[in-house]
Amino acid sequence: MLTELVEAGVHLGHQSRKWHPRIAPFILQKRNQVHVINLHETAKQIETAANFLSDLSAKKKKILFVGCKRQAQDAVKEAAEASKQFYVNHRWLGGTLTNQETIRKSVDRLAYLDKLEGSDDAKAMSKKEIAALGRERNKLTRNLDGIRGMEKLPDALVVVDSDREKIAVHEAKRLNIPVVAMVDTNADPNEVEYPIISNDDAIRSIRIVLQNLIDPIIASS
Repeated sequence: MLTELVEAGVHLGHQSRKWHPRIAPFILQKRNQVHVINLHETAKQIETAANFLSDLSAKKKKILFVGCKRQAQDAVKEAAEASKQFYVNHRWLGGTLTNQETIRKSVDRLAYLDKLEGSDDAKAMSKKEIAALGRERNKLTRNLDGIRGMEKLPDALVVVDSDREKIAVHEAKRLNIPVVAMVDTNADPNEVEYPIISNDDAIRSIRIVLQNLIDPIIASS
């Protein structure tokens, strides 16, 4: 695993001036003012997190993948779909976990708009009304498509960039939902139960970490 992690740049942290003191035990060295992550520790963390997730999957538990920044969007969706889990990859709506009733209403609204397209009701509407409903549908689809079938709280979160997705992490913490997260050198690893100290800005790094997490999930399902 170490070779593929190095090739994907998983070891490249942030500039050394942008670091969190609690990340110190996981930093190998400073090179050209950039912190280099100790990948031996990262590999152990990936293995621990993957075992936790595969155990959940074997028990038919559900996992929510979260990663809304541009570099993570495709990888998060692909990882969730490959492992038959849920995902949020465009925008985390506040209350996605802590206000399920409101989120379910939005999902129901999306289902209504999907059925409306091409229906007799739609034919009776003006072009302006149809256009407005189309924009609403597109927005809801971007935000909710990956959690349409999530009728109860997930049993774990997998997060790309714990610092950027801090609202999701905090909601999970309030509900005692364990979090597996890619944590870069600028973030606090103590904020999540299963931190994976890694470069969470590079597409290749995100993909290789997620792949190593979902392979055991797929194998156990």
